[in-house]
Amino acid sequence: MGEQILLVQAFREGEPIAASWCFFDHHSLYGRYWGCMEEVDCLHFEACYYQGIEFCLEKGLQHFDPGTQGEHKIARGFEPVFSHSIHYIAHEGFRDAIGHFCEEEAQAVREYHQDTHALLPFKQKA
Repeated sequence: MGEQILLVQAFREGEPIAASWCFFDHHSLYGRYWGCMEEVDCLHFEACYYQGIEFCLEKGLQHFDPGTQGEHKIARGFEPVFSHSIHYIAHEGFRDAIGHFCEEEAQAVREYHQDTHALLPFKQKA
């Protein structure tokens, strides 16, 4: 498993201040878990996206899934995709409330997904 991890670390004066952690196989890079001890301008983008893109190019990987959420990914060439989670909520009333919210939110999420595609920096196919 250790041979399928990309760990990107940032240091200041020899001390770690940030890291991202991704997994990869023969085709794709999947990530990322991100954490930092201090905020540094653009460090998140470097550690989570740019280093991952460079790694994919060096290894010949065909796909980079940088994780969910974030309009900032669109400007970096990542196409918005749907993701799915499976959770079990033990409390029936809470489970029902969350289920109702998810049903109401689904249409807004679909519309948002469609709207974000207009922001992609790629030329549209004719």
